[in-house]
Formats: sequence, structure tokens, C-alpha cells
Amino acid sequence: MQDWIVPAAAVVLALLALGLAAALLRARSGTERELAATRAETVALRAQLDELERRLARPGPRPADTEFVITDLGRPRTEDPEQPAPQVGAALFTDVVLRETVVKAASLAHGVRRALDPESRNRIRFEMRREVKRSRKQRRTDTRQARREWEARERDSLRRDPRDSAA
Repeated sequence: MQDWIVPAAAVVLALLALGLAAALLRARSGTERELAATRAETVALRAQLDELERRLARPGPRPADTEFVITDLGRPRTEDPEQPAPQVGAALFTDVVLRETVVKAASLAHGVRRALDPESRNRIRFEMRREVKRSRKQRRTDTRQARREWEARERDSLRRDPRDSAA
């Protein structure tokens, strides 16, 4: 009764080995195709690079010879000053206004989100506590100094005017 187990296991192992071999061959052929495509692309890129190098090696107009002007400030105007400026279409104007509004709203939202971040709140809380401690210490120092000066004035006034103390 158990004689069929050994041949069945051998058949299953043989089928499994055949499946693995087929998968390995399929993967290897796919890898070879990709390698061939990569080599062809490398050859094309090298040819393109050689063409660019040839174009750059040829003498041509130098970019430094041309002068680029950003504004026309200081040049006489050739157009009539009475002529109105070109008008921007309603759709373009709306688009520009909406984009600017969206950018401002996004930057405001980012700033608020960053300000409400727990790390920022903890840093602010720490700085506030430190400033409160510093101001309390300064206030105590100022109070002590004021009290010392007041007591010194009182002592000086008692020394100068002995008649007031006898009365």
C-alpha cells in the first residue's frame, strides 16, 4: 500500500525541478534581452555624445559676443507715450490672480502648520519660561538695589539733620 508514495514523490520532485528549470530559462532569456537592449541604447548614446562633441569642437559664434539687456532704462522710447499699454485678457488676469492667491494661501497654511507644530510650541514654551525667570530675577535685583539706595538716603538724611531725630 505504501509502494506508491516513493514514485509519487519522485514524480512531484521531477515536475518541480522541470518548473524551476523553465522559470530559470525564462528569467535568463529576459535578462539577455534586457542586456542586448541596454547595449544598443549605450551605442546610440555614444553616437549622440560623439555628435555633440563634434558640434562643440567646431568654431561658431561665441556666446560672450552677444550682449543681453534686461531693461531698456535710459533708452529713448520709440513708441508713443499716449498709446495705452497692451491689455491683458480677462482669463489671463484671472489665472494670474488666482495663482498668486493660491501661492499666498499655501505659504500661510505652511507657516501656520509649522508654528503649531509640537516641536515649535515646546521651543516657544521653553523660551517663555526662561524669559519669565530672567525677568523675575532682574526685578528682584532691581528691588534690592532700590531698597539699598533708599536706606542709604535715609541714613544720610539722619546723619545730616540731627534736629529732626530729636524732635
